[in-house]
Amino acid sequence: MSRIGNKPVVVPDGVTIELVARALTAKGKLGELSMTVVEQVDISHADNQIVVTPKDQSKVARSMWGMQRSLAQNLVTGVSEGFTKELEIQGVGYRAALQGKILKLQLGHSHDIDFPIPDGIEIECERPTAIKVTGIDKQKVGQVAAVIRSYRPPEPYKGKGVRYVGEYIFRKEGKKK
Repeated sequence: MSRIGNKPVVVPDGVTIELVARALTAKGKLGELSMTVVEQVDISHADNQIVVTPKDQSKVARSMWGMQRSLAQNLVTGVSEGFTKELEIQGVGYRAALQGKILKLQLGHSHDIDFPIPDGIEIECERPTAIKVTGIDKQKVGQVAAVIRSYRPPEPYKGKGVRYVGEYIFRKEGKKK
């Protein structure tokens, strides 16, 4: 039985929910998001709560139950608060800078990497070694942060590269004489 699916999604003030057929739409101060609910679960909206229940006790319905509840929670949180991923750059000469809608990354390659910022995503660089990715869609924010990190993932010997803030990098000992 799903533990996360049992909890209803609380809709905060300032967020309106529309449920038409299998489409769930949330509108808030930051924007509008929508999702399509799978057929294995039922979804209902009453007195500022969204309740997700499985249609039957099949394995597919029970596995979709918690996932659909989490997606509904992400919709509500995204339009009310938004999501943020923070990255930090470590390494001599490694830095990032914004030029309009392009993030310029200098990560020790022979060339600069120009990353075009997608729609719905905002990127800030408070320092040349700190990148903050924000947006209302949790999946898109995480994907953009993962793509930026993939240009130079942290290596285990010196720890150089792009990492998430608070990420632990398992360090290895170098070779001995």
